[in-house]
Amino acid sequence: MNPLCCISPVSLDRTDHHHHRGPQIGPVRAAKSPPKPVIVAVSDPDPAPPQPPPPPSPPANAVVAGVLYKWVNYGKGWRPRWFVIEDGVLSYYKIRGPDGISVGAVNEKVGFRVIGEGSLRRVRRCGAGDGSSSGRRWKPFGEVHLKVSSIRASKTDDKRLSIFSGTKTLHLRCDTREDRGAWIDALHAAKDLFPRMLTSNDFLPSEDVVVSTEKLRDRLLQEGLAETVIKECESIMICELSDIQNQLKLLQQKHVVLLDTLRQLETEKVELETTVIDETKERDSYAAQNGRFSDFYSILSEGSATDSDADNDSQDGGDGEIDDDDGIFFDTSDFLSSEYLRSASLRSREISGNVCNGLSHWMHENDREIKTITFPYVRRREKLPEPKEKEKPVGLWSIIKENIGKDLSGVCLPVYFNEPLSSLQKCFEDLEYSYLVDRASEWGKQGNSLMRILNIAAFAVSGYASTEGRQCKPFNPLLGETYEADYPDKGLHFFSEKVSHHPMIVACHCDGRGWKFWADSNLKGKFWGRSIQLDPIGTLTLQFDDGEMFQWSKVTTSIYNIILGKIYCDHYGTMRIRGSNDYSCKLKFKEQSIIDRNPHQVHGFVQDNRTGNKVAMLVGKWDEAMYYVLGDPSTKPKGYDPMSEAVLLWERDKSMIQTRYNLTPFAISLNELTPGLLEKLPPTDSRLRPDQRHLENGEYELANVEKLRLEQTQRQARKLQERGWKPRWFSRDKEDDCYRYVGGYWEAREEKKWDGIPDIFSQTVVPRPLSCAE
Repeated sequence: MNPLCCISPVSLDRTDHHHHRGPQIGPVRAAKSPPKPVIVAVSDPDPAPPQPPPPPSPPANAVVAGVLYKWVNYGKGWRPRWFVIEDGVLSYYKIRGPDGISVGAVNEKVGFRVIGEGSLRRVRRCGAGDGSSSGRRWKPFGEVHLKVSSIRASKTDDKRLSIFSGTKTLHLRCDTREDRGAWIDALHAAKDLFPRMLTSNDFLPSEDVVVSTEKLRDRLLQEGLAETVIKECESIMICELSDIQNQLKLLQQKHVVLLDTLRQLETEKVELETTVIDETKERDSYAAQNGRFSDFYSILSEGSATDSDADNDSQDGGDGEIDDDDGIFFDTSDFLSSEYLRSASLRSREISGNVCNGLSHWMHENDREIKTITFPYVRRREKLPEPKEKEKPVGLWSIIKENIGKDLSGVCLPVYFNEPLSSLQKCFEDLEYSYLVDRASEWGKQGNSLMRILNIAAFAVSGYASTEGRQCKPFNPLLGETYEADYPDKGLHFFSEKVSHHPMIVACHCDGRGWKFWADSNLKGKFWGRSIQLDPIGTLTLQFDDGEMFQWSKVTTSIYNIILGKIYCDHYGTMRIRGSNDYSCKLKFKEQSIIDRNPHQVHGFVQDNRTGNKVAMLVGKWDEAMYYVLGDPSTKPKGYDPMSEAVLLWERDKSMIQTRYNLTPFAISLNELTPGLLEKLPPTDSRLRPDQRHLENGEYELANVEKLRLEQTQRQARKLQERGWKPRWFSRDKEDDCYRYVGGYWEAREEKKWDGIPDIFSQTVVPRPLSCAE
């Protein structure tokens, strides 16, 4: 029998003196005669240092209250609020205004404590017997659960502190340094009401583990071994136990790390769950107390909710508080939900039968007449041809690492990243809802300049609707490439041309019913690995036959989740529509955040150029609808519901179905070759581009071959441009620094005279025109 089998673990009695000394890990030594037990314990190597006594704090069941100054925004700065700590929850109330709390109501609490001399004076002034508070249940303007919050004192200002709950931060200021200390003690005392989270020390062994060598010594003596041999065996055993001891110590350390990690994850889980519930309750409470639209008044004001506190981490500059005297920022989430927009759309269709006052009634009656203007019907295709090949996956990583930070116009990508449209055709997509410009023209003829600019603003927004769900990029046109769109069903003659290769500039011109539209765009794109940012440079101009002109520029577009996740695009920035006569308009495209449940918001106002007064309000979403409200809603009485008078200006076409590339029905028609059209087109038209046509037909291999050939040919375009190449149909206006249509295209098309127009595609196979049935 192996002598080491005689080793047996023994548990010490709790009255043993080793227990009072505390467990420890120490060297293992051989026992002397008479034999003594060898202690091998696994525990914390360093005894816990004595903790200083906690600072004095109010009783656990006390209600603590007082006035603190809360940072709101740059416009309002620090505002006094009445803060109350009760049952581990920090609540705050407004003091001033119709929603201000009666501070005397706090006296009704049992065992309450007021911090600060100013707070005590306010309580005495209000008095415990204030009749205005009797029977009324005051609802807090905001709440923070201290269980999942952290409290921090400012290092640069001895009167300030911050409370961070995970999703928002309260920045507070006290009257004195002593008040701040009292508030911090009270907050920590309230936080200690909750059960303490388990720590790693709670799971450490509570008893020493002892290994005795007495049985081993007796067994070896029975075998007749000498004392020296016995000591040598004990020495070997001690060495082996030391190795085991070290391994146990390492396992203990790993165990402690795992417990700490689990505790941290548990804290984060509780914090996330609690904050989601709190935010939902706070939103519901706010909507019930002040109405869904109380933040509507702040939309017409300009300001910032950004906090520039030197002590703040870049977590959150505000606390979600929205009220008349605090909020000066754009926040329309409460009344721009998709459900509410749909209900507002139904109300706006009925408003003409319900409005009886003069101006609005006259406007809606005339608007109904304007909408009846019709154009001849033209049958167009409703879907793309069925693909002839199966699309192949693309190796993203090899493309990404070679093109980070480069200009997108110089990046060669396979056709799998493209949709079967060129940038020239995408320009025409902005005119999908051109009926808005027709209505603006008719309103101007009737002398209503306000309704004219409202429809123009809706038109400027509607051009972004088709980008929702589009994940592929259009083809980059070749130098001299053109595109025409003769759409009698819309009353449009559109023409566009690529006028410059470096920088890449596309110019377009459109003749409508009583108006002209022209623009040029120098689109600068950057590829940042996970996203693409597109910054348009150029001006869009709309001129009516009566001479009134409007100009604006597009906002920034970003495409996210290029590598992982669902790809989506967002448009954000400020769009200013400058009118030459009576009115101008300013629209704010709100940038979508990661947790935004109501994205794509647009809101703004119409301003009188003569007086500077705001005369109308615009709200909506760039992928759904736009509405207007006449007048300045900020002058309306408390509780006014602006959407009750909101009138629908534009609504996105809802007849769309799921298609390849997520193209709209209007976009599907742009690359169609109808019978008789081929012989009228110049050799530079985008419909004749072979790689784009192959991609539309699902012939991906041929499309990639043609795309590579055309891009190699296009590399000569820069040399051609340097030698003085000039566009055929546009010329640069030196005064306005933009490209203007010089005319002659539609006349040449009528006569089929394309002399001097190069065959930039050099295709050997002419694509067969497709009938509408195909």
